[in-house]
Amino acid sequence: MYFVRPGNRPRPFGEVLASELTLAVMWIPLTVGIFWLTGRFPLERGKWLRHGAVHALGCAFVIACRAVLVFVFDRWLAFYDARPAFSQVVVHSVYNNFFFYWLQAGVAHALVFSSRERKRERMAAELERELARAELEALKAKLHPHFLFNTLHSISALVHVDAEAADRMIARLSALLRQVLDHSATHEVPLTEELSCLRPYLEIEKARLGERLRVVEEVEEEALDALVPHWVLQPLVENAVRHGIAPRAAPGKVIIAARREGRTLRLSVRDDGVGLRQEPGAKGGGLGIATTRARLRRLYGEAQELVLEPSPGGGAAALLVVPFQRAADASPGRPARPAADPLRPEDGRARGAYAG
Repeated sequence: MYFVRPGNRPRPFGEVLASELTLAVMWIPLTVGIFWLTGRFPLERGKWLRHGAVHALGCAFVIACRAVLVFVFDRWLAFYDARPAFSQVVVHSVYNNFFFYWLQAGVAHALVFSSRERKRERMAAELERELARAELEALKAKLHPHFLFNTLHSISALVHVDAEAADRMIARLSALLRQVLDHSATHEVPLTEELSCLRPYLEIEKARLGERLRVVEEVEEEALDALVPHWVLQPLVENAVRHGIAPRAAPGKVIIAARREGRTLRLSVRDDGVGLRQEPGAKGGGLGIATTRARLRRLYGEAQELVLEPSPGGGAAALLVVPFQRAADASPGRPARPAADPLRPEDGRARGAYAG
């Protein structure tokens, strides 16, 4: 089988294949060099002249290099029937390689700019995550002094009436602050841990209100392992105690409930107190509820809901819906299942009335 190049004598196919493969292999180191050169000196705004000159020199180098290689290897591979002068080989190299250099440089530029864009997207996403994390920390930080002020106010009201009870409240506050500090950088915890963190606060309110406050937990077993925003229940319970139970003299009850519904976790805090004194949604417009709403939006976007409404039979109810996710299924770095409440030997699973 013979192969005829234009203007050349017929040549065996094997001989032509050897020469063409050699020409292709010669392009490998040159292609690597073109891609490296493009990565170091891309043609971009503000650098056209300087980087363009570098690529012009690179193109001239490739043309000269190919001409030298063809001229040298023609002795064995017979690229030409009769080897012409080197200047003629250079002219042929310009015809054959000028366009091919810029074609490869164009592909290299596409890869460089694509890599830059992906890097910018990763950096933007990381920046967005850092911003969201900082905003969450700021929102969470607002809750702590708000809670601390209200708790200290409760202790100050009790200290002249019942010193022993005030002392117990200070101990509960100390335990509670320890838990808050232990999870200062945590945004989600299992519900069982959230309930455990809530109990010292309930003991403080119980010491203040005595038999006027009764707390009941109605939590499904499956919901205990679900992740919830850390410190999400305390503002809701505080809202129920301070605005629902405390203003009246009669005993009252706060019910904390949780259950799974499909892909969502539904939490509720209901009281049988004085009820909403304004239109639904107006009660709880203070710092605690407003900050909780902002945290929920930051954590879950539109996949969450927090509604304050009248409770059936009197009182008010805070209804919270978040995506359901088990702590065991969460990504690495999530908090593990909690240890027991330092104030109670149970593991937080007990249900029913909690009298403090």
